[in-house]
Amino acid sequence: MGSADRNGPGTGTTRERVRRGEAAPAGRAEPPLVVLHGWLGLASGLAALVVVLLGAWYAGKGEPGPVDGRIQDAVYGVEPPWRYAARGLDSLGEPLGAALLVGAVAAGCLLLRRPRAAVFAVVGVALPVLAATLLKHLVGRTIHGDANLSYPSGHTAFLTAVALVLGLLAAGGRARPLPVLAVAAAVGAAMAWAQVALGAHYATDTLAGGCTALALVPPAGWLVDRAADRLAARSAPGDPT
Repeated sequence: MGSADRNGPGTGTTRERVRRGEAAPAGRAEPPLVVLHGWLGLASGLAALVVVLLGAWYAGKGEPGPVDGRIQDAVYGVEPPWRYAARGLDSLGEPLGAALLVGAVAAGCLLLRRPRAAVFAVVGVALPVLAATLLKHLVGRTIHGDANLSYPSGHTAFLTAVALVLGLLAAGGRARPLPVLAVAAAVGAAMAWAQVALGAHYATDTLAGGCTALALVPPAGWLVDRAADRLAARSAPGDPT
């Protein structure tokens, strides 16, 4: 009987223990980014379903739906100082503001010696934004003319993704996801309000934007974890025991 059988599952080479999930990879100083199950996995799956269903319903259309019209009547055309707040939020989703915000988050992660968190900050935000851009062309919903594709809202996807990334990093991969989801929803709702108030999007565009982020950020974190763990396992030194 080998030493691993005599001494229980906690023995064996370092590389074997990493592969079985019984030990952290050598050199790993970071907690897992995302544990993709339970409430977080369910929320991600439901969000993806919402994006698909709304996209199918509004494909090729250029008019607001009944809910869009009511919200637009209540929110559109806000006066200062609320208009200044809406423009400030909108600027965060513009190329310069987005680059500065994501760069600051990634730089902070690197200063804290959390390289996989820095990668997550970039990938976790870039993926929903790229998906929103692709979906705009696939769905073809427009606002203010045929040249203005609106579904889903890239600005809402961006800021919701940033909030999700920050929330998951702050809470830790194994923390309860409900507070993280609540904060991300509040941040996404703020950007959604700004987009409708400025006339840039219908309300359902912004809902789909937030759901795009929720559908993709947790899987992005899970994939970054898996890739980082595999690299660490490959570089783990052999253990004669």
